[in-house]
Amino acid sequence: MTALASPAAPTEQDIAGFRQLHQRLGDAVEQAVHGKRSVVDLVLVSLFAGGHVLLEDVPGTGKTTLARSVAQALGGEVSRIQFTPDLLPSDVTGTTVFDPRDGQVRFRRGPVFTNVLLADEINRAAAKTQSALLEVMQERTVTVDGIGHPVPAPFLVVATQNPIDLDGTYRLPEAQLDRFLIRTALGYPDAEHEIDVLRPGSGAGHVENVHPVTTAAEVAAVSDQLQHLHVADPILRYVREIGVALRHDPRVRLGASTRGLRALVRCLQVYAAARGRHYVVPSDVQRLAEPVLAHRTVLGRDAVLAGHTQESVLHEVVETVQPPQPDAG
Repeated sequence: MTALASPAAPTEQDIAGFRQLHQRLGDAVEQAVHGKRSVVDLVLVSLFAGGHVLLEDVPGTGKTTLARSVAQALGGEVSRIQFTPDLLPSDVTGTTVFDPRDGQVRFRRGPVFTNVLLADEINRAAAKTQSALLEVMQERTVTVDGIGHPVPAPFLVVATQNPIDLDGTYRLPEAQLDRFLIRTALGYPDAEHEIDVLRPGSGAGHVENVHPVTTAAEVAAVSDQLQHLHVADPILRYVREIGVALRHDPRVRLGASTRGLRALVRCLQVYAAARGRHYVVPSDVQRLAEPVLAHRTVLGRDAVLAGHTQESVLHEVVETVQPPQPDAG
């Protein structure tokens, strides 16, 4: 797909080209990650929307393989950071070092200077180290000694955390969670795909089988273009009504912010284009509301004790909000 230089909305030909690109990327990633196309699609939505992904799942479900496969498919660089309690912020972003050969002080880049960053078990690092990612995830820049250093484009953080083993972990604060565009889980494959993974000679988990199908520059250009895909006012009102209903729900202590709703709209643009449409429909909102807004929702104590979850509350809220009718726009 050839990106337009002007900020005009993408044409039908552009949308058709992006749909093919999205399909090629998904097919390439599935060479190593079997039976999880819906999760792969969410990661690709986040990639083209300029966001980041938080994968909450138990070990051995393919989180690392997914991140490496995405980087391999787009022909970019990938870095991995194993978060531990003794990890320092400079181990993430980089630091200035003195070069005795010429007496100069230079910036030594950290692993965040990449296209796809795998932040493995992010909740095992202390809050100070977690906060080292706040600026770069939001601004795409690392500031050290007052000097900004931009990271490559596209820049995607795929962070993982184990929701079961919480010993020795540090809970991600709301500000950190809000930096993630999407939160999802891989889960276990269904019977057919799990047998395929178990079969001797299977390509599952072999990232070397994933071949590049695009370039990092093309992904960055297409991502910029998709920001201009049309979203009708009735859809925007529908998104806001969901946000307002969520904030006013008595079980919710803190609902999705305006930034969270903007993130949802950005994902809707990419999701619609990936399905060959130059417009968003209500079912797109219903599909993406949970992975985009659930982790931005904080429930009250009584709701948690009653067994409610962020996902269940959000699902009920979406069910109660009337979607726009086909003739509304």
